[in-house]
Amino acid sequence: MHQAYQPILPCGNKYLQLKWDKAKYEEHKKRIQAAKPLVDTSAPAIYSHLHLKLGKLKLEEDRLSVIERDNRLLLEKMSCIMRTKGQIDNKNDYKAKSLNGEKRKQELRRVNQENRAILDRITKSQPQYQVQRWHEDWQRAEKYMANVVRYPRGRRKSQSRKEEQFKKQTSKQDRKTEKQLKLEGVKSKRKEKERDHVHHGKGKKN
Repeated sequence: MHQAYQPILPCGNKYLQLKWDKAKYEEHKKRIQAAKPLVDTSAPAIYSHLHLKLGKLKLEEDRLSVIERDNRLLLEKMSCIMRTKGQIDNKNDYKAKSLNGEKRKQELRRVNQENRAILDRITKSQPQYQVQRWHEDWQRAEKYMANVVRYPRGRRKSQSRKEEQFKKQTSKQDRKTEKQLKLEGVKSKRKEKERDHVHHGKGKKN
């Protein structure tokens, strides 16, 4: 078999060359199998405290213990009610107590007295503004304006009143003329109908 082997490089003994090449190849395969990757592709490490979550389990256990205690108390109450006739426990004889209740009452009375005194001063105080004086000043200013202006207000008002009266009179006259025209139109139509009726009667007789 070593005689059929063809080495890459020239050699003196094919048998020895075949053994050496096989040894190198086996060593090469071992090195390949023992080689370590440059990139870590293995699965991440598993930590027990992240999966177990003891704190959450403790909270759940506490919640269940509270529920169990409430259920036990409720069961005891229901059994007591079933054994006896049952009683009403809605009476509350407790009286509210306060360490500074009297002090707060005194403070409230003092504030009410001060507010009442302020209200009395406000209601009894005289006004500082004199409306009558304002009115007199305004009348005086109106007189000054009437003396200074070119077209007094009274004349303008009288002129506007005359214009309104003239418009009312013209509107009344226009209405009267419209009524007269309508009446004349109705009368003329009646006369024409009567004439037509008379002409038709004469034609039938002939």
